Amino acid sequence: MFLGHFALAMAATRVAPKASLGTLVLSAQFADCLWPALLLLGVEQVRIAPGITRVTPLDFVSYPISHSLLMQLVSGLLLGATYFSWRRDSRTAMVVGALLPTHWLLDYFSHRPDLPLYPGGPKVGLGMWNSLALTLVVEFGLFAAGVVLYWKATRSKSRWSFGFWSLAFFLALMYPVSVFGPPPPSVRVLALTALAMWLTIPWAAWGDRQRTARLQE
Repeated sequence: MFLGHFALAMAATRVAPKASLGTLVLSAQFADCLWPALLLLGVEQVRIAPGITRVTPLDFVSYPISHSLLMQLVSGLLLGATYFSWRRDSRTAMVVGALLPTHWLLDYFSHRPDLPLYPGGPKVGLGMWNSLALTLVVEFGLFAAGVVLYWKATRSKSRWSFGFWSLAFFLALMYPVSVFGPPPPSVRVLALTALAMWLTIPWAAWGDRQRTARLQE
């Protein structure tokens, strides 16, 4: 899953209007932000295996820290606690913390049975990536819903909200490019490229500053 994670971050604005979209994206995509760093450190492993699924050529050999359910639950608790200590807003902190393990839930639908429940534990996954058509429908359907929910939950401070819309168009463009493009030439190149995920956090925060919440807590 890729666009779906951003969709949940956008949708979460409706229940946590005080949270920056950048914070929500950090929570929803924390696993994919951590993963390339762990690859470069040799802590987690992936193999490039074209044809292993219809959507991605990646065989996720081992990623118990970034993508196990238990570790994402722990990370969510830590992120929520950090947000509360910073903002003293328990409701928003709970949303920020709860959003992080939704990454595992969405990945459960899309991945092969390679998602660990806990480090060293059984691996699960429903394998939506084995169907290209279904994956595209679900990804873009979730993303469209997320964009609409965010748009309805906020209003622009000026005539245009270039930051948010530029991010939305960039993500919608880059996803099919990654799906239909050639496989990465090496794991190192893959990891270095994937580190760019961190840029979506300040980008989302910048776009969010150009808008204001319609909802009041």
